[in-house]
Amino acid sequence: MTVDDKVLERKILLKRAFPRHQLFEIGKKLTLPYFERFVDGWEMDEDQAAFDIASAINDVRLKEVFDAYKHRDWIVFRGKHYTFENGTLLSESSWNAIENGLHQIRKKHGKNGISVLKVLLEAGRSYGLKDITSNLKHTTDPLPIMKELERLKIVAVSYQGEDYQEWSILEEVSPLIQSELGVAPPEPAQKAVAREPLPSGPAGAEVSEVDYVQLERQEIGKMDAMLNEHLSALLKNRLDATIRFGKTFSVSALADYLMKLFGPVLYFDSLLSITQQYGLADVDIVHERGRTGLRTGWNLSLFGEPGTGKSFSTRDMILGKLDAKIFPHGIPGRNRYAGGMTPARFIRIGQAYVDRVFNFIVPEFNDWFRYRGMVEPLKLAMERGEIKYELHREVIGPYKFRNFFSVNYNVATFGRGYEVTVQDPNFNAIEDRMLCRLHRLTKQRFVEIAESQMRLAFGEIDIEKGAKQIRDHLTLVHAIETGHPLVGSRFSLKPVLITPKANEMIEKARNAILEQIPREFVTFSARLEDRAMRFAAAASLLNYFQTSSEYIPVSDDALKYAIQLYVEEASVRSRQEFKPEEVLAKIF
Repeated sequence: MTVDDKVLERKILLKRAFPRHQLFEIGKKLTLPYFERFVDGWEMDEDQAAFDIASAINDVRLKEVFDAYKHRDWIVFRGKHYTFENGTLLSESSWNAIENGLHQIRKKHGKNGISVLKVLLEAGRSYGLKDITSNLKHTTDPLPIMKELERLKIVAVSYQGEDYQEWSILEEVSPLIQSELGVAPPEPAQKAVAREPLPSGPAGAEVSEVDYVQLERQEIGKMDAMLNEHLSALLKNRLDATIRFGKTFSVSALADYLMKLFGPVLYFDSLLSITQQYGLADVDIVHERGRTGLRTGWNLSLFGEPGTGKSFSTRDMILGKLDAKIFPHGIPGRNRYAGGMTPARFIRIGQAYVDRVFNFIVPEFNDWFRYRGMVEPLKLAMERGEIKYELHREVIGPYKFRNFFSVNYNVATFGRGYEVTVQDPNFNAIEDRMLCRLHRLTKQRFVEIAESQMRLAFGEIDIEKGAKQIRDHLTLVHAIETGHPLVGSRFSLKPVLITPKANEMIEKARNAILEQIPREFVTFSARLEDRAMRFAAAASLLNYFQTSSEYIPVSDDALKYAIQLYVEEASVRSRQEFKPEEVLAKIF
């Protein structure tokens, strides 16, 4: 398979320069068939969108697109046919200058210079000096080499902080460097990578024609840079304000903020999504005698009827939807949106996430289970287990998957609730591996959705300030609890402490629930208590700046919402044999 390398360069350039919603607008304006199937740009595959636009335009139209649409003017592109630097697009090659630069590196630094470049090539993502040094097979100081590579525009700075810097080899430059170093055939992007297809879905077999793992490593590099950029600006300009905010912030304050925006039913889903973001730091949960073996991370599934606000909570509130005046509340650069991605591609790219912790947002998780042979590897992914998939000519893995999910699982309940869901055999695969919450389009939920839409449309809801404060607080707590190098030793890593009261409340809730079930057996797993405790621990991380001790105790308000979640989900899974409000009244 041969593709015009100018088209491939235009595709990379377009995806780097324009955010998802702008690509969608450009594709719609060009009346390209691919874009007609979407209402907005959230569900489309960005790679496919950028490729279709690139295939439909020439150099003149490319310039018109850059003139007509707002693009990221800070990006850098150094291709064989196009160059973009300092906010200016040129139909000129950067490769001649880079080739000359490579010859200078060989002459000045010899094998040491080549070794540093090979480390960056093999990494496929941003690296700092520590990463480069640890991957070199001999002792050398990479700093002067990196500075020379940067000056000669062979590598690009992907992150610049006060005392920390990262570099990467740009995707469009990689084929040239591979060719010059003799580590790959020239211009490999033009050639198909022969791969045996993973199990096919309803539309037929998926054949991988690109190295998705390598492409995903580049995406991870961009996400790392996004987090580093946000965190650096926070530490430099907003640190004191964020700490002041954190001294009064709690899960109850978060609930009040969301309830004022969306109402007493709709708010809880966004509360779960944002609390899950705090849990992504995967902090140790301990008790007075030592470790529990539990951590704060957990998977979230909102299941039920379409149109009940699931995507709003798991996607829009976390990633933002600026054209609808919804600002992002999630950790920048730590949420991988998987809309339009097939499970086959997910199993492949999972290899790029070894030893990393991200959150995968999957808008229609039930679609993934329709692909033959996917249930078992997806179970392992949800369990954060070791994934291995063997094919005739290819073995994927084994690799350890440590990431989390935030998913929607669409099931038409029509008022019958959980009874319909349990008839879906694939739902059983996720029920005990995720914190699940049922969505039914009740009258109250319908009214809250309709009123929220109207208030947003007329500008009556302004969530920009609240979103920015919460996002800064979340990002800072996550950076501290994950030991991010930009934070350094300014703050201490604190585990979450389960208090005797937390155990007592969970036990009290358990007994109250069991008293309400007339049968001898129960229809939900004890793992529900595990999820409730993880939720309480994650919600307690909001109190990081409210305690000067070496740990964060599970807070009373976090415990209150965890018990509410436990009781309500036990009621749903018991097919509503008891009313949760009656049990909660007894407990509290």
